[in-house]
Amino acid sequence: MYTEDLKVRFYETDALGHVNNTVIPAWFETGRLPVFELFTEQGNLYEVSLIVANLNVDFLRPVYFGEMVTLKTYIARIGKSSFDIGSEVWQSGQLCAKGTTILVNYDHKNGHSVPISEAIKAKLLQQTHPDHPLAS
Repeated sequence: MYTEDLKVRFYETDALGHVNNTVIPAWFETGRLPVFELFTEQGNLYEVSLIVANLNVDFLRPVYFGEMVTLKTYIARIGKSSFDIGSEVWQSGQLCAKGTTILVNYDHKNGHSVPISEAIKAKLLQQTHPDHPLAS
């Protein structure tokens, strides 16, 4: 599992001081970067073969300006050519938002999904959530 502390920026909030609903998915994307890096040997993110097939967000509590948030990103499911990333936003010890992103390993040249290598699957398995078993 990857964990990152983020500072809520003023421009991410609305008139009530809540983080805007469009910001949470962007934070989830930031949390996915270490996963993308697993799919490239040279660290060139432009070579990553992953595409987003689905993104769901559950907004559980408002997130406020002036307090740090913790972003948790983990692997929730591993399939043949796709996998799920779980994401959570925590503030003041409370879960404020959670979501799932389905990523597909994709061959852009030939226009279809391709299997995830066993070596990459082994790396993905190292990033599961300690409290959530992998979905099958």
